[in-house]
Amino acid sequence: MYPRAQLAYCDYIAEQCRQGILNENPAQDLVKDCSFVKFDLHPTEGYMLSTTKTLTVTDKYGKMYKVTVEEL
Repeated sequence: MYPRAQLAYCDYIAEQCRQGILNENPAQDLVKDCSFVKFDLHPTEGYMLSTTKTLTVTDKYGKMYKVTVEEL
C-alpha cells in the first residue's frame, strides 16, 4: 500500500497573508502595493516546481519586500 499523501495549504496561507496585508489599518498607510500570489513554476514549461508561494510587498517609501510561504 502507498503512503498517505498529506495536503499542503501554501496557497491558502499565502492568500490569507495577502488579504491581511491589503486590509491593514488605513490610518497607518504603510503599504503602497501587494502583488498577487506567485507560484513556483518552471520558466518555460509552466509546470509546478514546488508548493512555494511568494508575494512582493512595497511600502510607502518604495522599498520592496519578498514574502515567502513554503512547506518545511
